[in-house]
Amino acid sequence: MTLDRSSTAARGIRSRRLAVTGAAIALVLGSTLVGATSAQAWDNGSKDDGAASRSGQTLAPNTRFTMAPDGSSGATVGGENIPNIDSAKKTIATYYGDPGTGLANQTASPYISEMASIVAKASASLKPAYDTAIAAGQKPAIVFDADDTMLETYDMEVAGMHFTFDPALQDVYVQGQKFPATPSMVGFAAAAKAVGYSIFGLTGRNDDQKTATLANLSKVGYVGFTPDNFYTKWTGVGTSVQPSYITCAAAKCTTVEYKALTRKHIQDLGYTITLNVGDQWSDLQGGYTQSTLKLPNPTYYLPSADLPGVSEPALAPRTTFTMAPDGSSGLTQGGEGIPNIDSVKSTIYTYYGDPGTGIANKTDSPYIREMRKVVLQQLPRVAAACFIEKKLHKNPAIVLDADDTTLWTYDMEVAGMHFTFDPALQDVYVQGQKFPATPSMVSLASIAQKSGCTIIGLTGRNDNQKAATIANLAKVGYTGFTAANYYTKWTGVGTSQQPSYISCATAKCTTIEYKSQTRKYIESKAGGKYDIVANFGDQFSDLIGGAADHSVKLPNPTYYLP
Repeated sequence: MTLDRSSTAARGIRSRRLAVTGAAIALVLGSTLVGATSAQAWDNGSKDDGAASRSGQTLAPNTRFTMAPDGSSGATVGGENIPNIDSAKKTIATYYGDPGTGLANQTASPYISEMASIVAKASASLKPAYDTAIAAGQKPAIVFDADDTMLETYDMEVAGMHFTFDPALQDVYVQGQKFPATPSMVGFAAAAKAVGYSIFGLTGRNDDQKTATLANLSKVGYVGFTPDNFYTKWTGVGTSVQPSYITCAAAKCTTVEYKALTRKHIQDLGYTITLNVGDQWSDLQGGYTQSTLKLPNPTYYLPSADLPGVSEPALAPRTTFTMAPDGSSGLTQGGEGIPNIDSVKSTIYTYYGDPGTGIANKTDSPYIREMRKVVLQQLPRVAAACFIEKKLHKNPAIVLDADDTTLWTYDMEVAGMHFTFDPALQDVYVQGQKFPATPSMVSLASIAQKSGCTIIGLTGRNDNQKAATIANLAKVGYTGFTAANYYTKWTGVGTSQQPSYISCATAKCTTIEYKSQTRKYIESKAGGKYDIVANFGDQFSDLIGGAADHSVKLPNPTYYLP
């Protein structure tokens, strides 16, 4: 056979010209529709554009994180570098031996084991520290916080509140004396008292909760706590007023002001506080103690400014974490090594420009800037592929997931659900077409269409939600989605049944089985014989399984669907 080198060269030149033309189209349309240049796009310092190809490039979540406790990291690190809140919840559940009910295992768990280790080490120091204090002519005392220092609140925080604090419900638990003892702490308090220490309680619970708290402590085995040695916070009502020994910088005292100045008061009574025990750094800051003991608690974070002029850099949360997405790190990391759920929330708020209302900033935020950058990075590749394959009659298409790929669910997830998924409420949002467009994605879809691609939707939403979803997409500016090219999941009711082109390992298909086999069907003759040049999704399960030339992961730390 004779090889026509001139013909081959001509085809190569034509393909290169088409590629250049496609890229030029993308740049022109991108500057017009997205409204930013790459110099304006937010840069997280990473060269990885989040893409993967048919060659099998890794599609897996990040496992190493740097996170400041105050949420400020959300301004700088990028969505993939924020601990996913669902993964954080699973890690916490593993740590407490919670099987998914919101109830901690009260017999054996990594938390119980870690508490036993911490308390054993602290117990070994009780007698030597006491003897030293007595030899110095002191009256040694130990101060204990209440919640998650002496009384474990996990079941309330998770089963009761789903990690969203509710003061009314907390009071129900307090007055009902519903809290078990924090592991190993009844024995530790008893050992301290047996050695000869005076013991004091110091809690942020209020005066109206003092009687019930003391009763709860007694109920679970503590001895020695009385109204005189157990300090609760004033309510400002009736006789419950701020004591004279506490003077604060503002009308409302900080936790550190209240607790540190109460410890000073105890010392003014003639005691020497040799040890101060708490689960929050704000329980420990401010001095007026010879030593501190921090107990692990990743279920909430109560920060407070330290006293003026006091510097205690050792009394601060860690900022680096290793966390597997499936929660298994809860078996190995220890409580301080698990991203604190409140810090994760604060970081997510910052990332989405949420001022604390549960509503994302729709104009500017680190998330909006990162989305703009991702889209601008992908436009030349996608537009060129669409343009070239259209010219070569290859029937190009891009596949787009719905939630947080084309439609933005943040306000529902946070303001509506407080990070706890509610399928009934989700359906209200879906049927009401309440979702705004995911930033920059209307532009990307439009450019792909103008460049020659068909746009195809593929979502985990069900068939009963298809019409409302397509209407919502049109409402926020998308064009080209139709019932024929928009794939939703079957309900198993009536005519909404699993299609014949999907075969799953068990009765319930996984997301990857459903989505990857649907993409394969789309590329088959029966499905239209499209070539999927790009697959976009906010979950790795949207992308895994092949049947796409190129996969693009969009950032989303607000939930995780493996």
